[in-house]
Amino acid sequence: MPVPEFISALRRHVGTELLWLSGVSAVVRDEQGRILLGRRADTGRWAVPSGILEPGEQPAQAIVREVLEETGIHAEVELLASVFTGERVDYPNGDQAQYLDLTFRCRQVGGAAVVGDDESLEVGWFAADSLPEPLTESSRHRIDDALSYDPVAGPRFAR
Repeated sequence: MPVPEFISALRRHVGTELLWLSGVSAVVRDEQGRILLGRRADTGRWAVPSGILEPGEQPAQAIVREVLEETGIHAEVELLASVFTGERVDYPNGDQAQYLDLTFRCRQVGGAAVVGDDESLEVGWFAADSLPEPLTESSRHRIDDALSYDPVAGPRFAR
């Protein structure tokens, strides 16, 4: 996975110490209600499209960019489904990070599902009741949050 330049610059100052980063994830559905997933190159597990906010970037714009870069799909944000802090991640090179994740429910407005970068081995559309395995646990939660969104309650902030 390519490391964003601003994170590489931070790492030159803080080494492998824990970085607090903002992330975005998308549960993208097509006209048939299928969910877009990519099989990650680093783990081989299926996951919703996600990424790190660039400095100054708006979250909704960031996830639209990430979905397009990773999958070739043009998406439109429908709503913010959940906001959570993930578990600390310890990378093989010793870097540590923890992410505040904003999960958006999106809909496809164009494009075709293709592997768009080196972060995914394959991408595809899946019915909600037949998601592929292995699926990351965090993606399972994000999908549940997006599909069970209650407009009266708003985004989910607690599990």
